[in-house]
Amino acid sequence: MKRLAIGLSDFKHLIEDDFYYFDKTSFIEEIIKDGSQVKLFTRPRRFGKTLNMSMLKYFFDIKEAEENRKLFKGLYIEKTESFKEQGQYPVIFLSLKDLKATTWEEMEEKIIATLSDFFSEHYYLLKELNESDYEKFKMVLNEEANLSNLGRMLKFLTKILYEKYNKKVIVLIDEYDAPLVSAYHNEYYEKAKDFFKTFYSSVLKDNVYLQMGVMTGIIRVIKAGIFSDLNNLRTYTILSDKYTDSYGLTEEEVIKSLKDYEIEYEISNVKDWYDGYR
Repeated sequence: MKRLAIGLSDFKHLIEDDFYYFDKTSFIEEIIKDGSQVKLFTRPRRFGKTLNMSMLKYFFDIKEAEENRKLFKGLYIEKTESFKEQGQYPVIFLSLKDLKATTWEEMEEKIIATLSDFFSEHYYLLKELNESDYEKFKMVLNEEANLSNLGRMLKFLTKILYEKYNKKVIVLIDEYDAPLVSAYHNEYYEKAKDFFKTFYSSVLKDNVYLQMGVMTGIIRVIKAGIFSDLNNLRTYTILSDKYTDSYGLTEEEVIKSLKDYEIEYEISNVKDWYDGYR
């Protein structure tokens, strides 16, 4: 019997170490066929949001395309026409789950540090940049950029990735709402809203380097129009008709897993322990 991955949200780790996996790769096919350029998925905690984002990253990323191709062997997506999109795009994958602070000043420091760490993952781009772009990149790395500059830095990163690969970029932003919820609870929402409105819209709206954007969060933040500039955004909640089996587990998947572990007789107990969502 395969081991169970408790709290593991990295797709590559899960597949390579042969943990038990519910095949959700049909999500990739749906994403590719979806007509909207930018998609927001809101789901409760522990519904596999980060794991799905990680899966998208390993599927689309051009950087280690051949290596990542092996991860999808035997899975649903490998047998589809959409598999030709594997390894075809540069990918930006940014998680904001730890971006929480009790004051705006503390949040500013965390934004600067988070983006510095994030840009360090793309250090390999530095040697190919012109002088102006090199200086911009180094400012972020060295935590010397101010917030007004950082608001447009994701778009800047899509530009230099496009110039390197001559391919449009897929942008994945996980837990986009974490800093906004933190700001709301700690009463500095207006300042956070002003920054993140620019941060999201600059990279996801009217960006000629963008192939597709995918965001996840627990809630849709609509207060004061955080997404008012994003008229290319489509939101899929737990109540939407599309992507219903892409997150969480269906009853069929639960029953199959109980069979695989030879405890199918526990199904009534599993149902009793499931509280549902309101």
